[in-house]
Amino acid sequence: MTTAPAPRPVPGQQADGPRRPASGQGTADGEREPRWLDEEQQRVWQSFMNAAMLLDDHLDRQLQRDAGMPHLYYGLLVRLSEAPRRRLRMTELARRVKITRSRLSHAVARLEDHGWVRREDCPSDKRGQLAVLTDEGRAVLESAAPGHVEAVRHALFDRLTREQQRALGEIMQTVAEGLEPSYGADLPWLR
Repeated sequence: MTTAPAPRPVPGQQADGPRRPASGQGTADGEREPRWLDEEQQRVWQSFMNAAMLLDDHLDRQLQRDAGMPHLYYGLLVRLSEAPRRRLRMTELARRVKITRSRLSHAVARLEDHGWVRREDCPSDKRGQLAVLTDEGRAVLESAAPGHVEAVRHALFDRLTREQQRALGEIMQTVAEGLEPSYGADLPWLR
């Protein structure tokens, strides 16, 4: 039995980030040369991706173990707890947690199964729905919050100086603002 050769990476696009092809090949005639990352940018990109993936996994495992919910569900409960009367339109909730409406709908259905959230028709728009945090959902959130904040502190804030924390906050705000352009952009909550 023969085995198929391993798929070759797309030139310049490796699992760890975009970089110039090792062969030094350019682009086809008339195409603009990509703006490849230099070594320092590649190091920063890889560090960012590694940290983001490990942090998300760390927080997700902590919440699954201690509260029986994934990180996404915790974020939904938090946003609802912060909202007036503990309710938000579904589209607004999707915008606040930066996910697609279909992913939100699935997550809210699971939260409803647990009794932590319920849906209500929107009184001002017959097509809209509200997600409402129930008393049981609030209790679950209050129970999960101390362990979660400790996991966040341990994984992120305890490792950084105050100056690094401020710099990280400014950097992430700049990146987020650049990715949320004006009306009409292809953002998750609009899909």
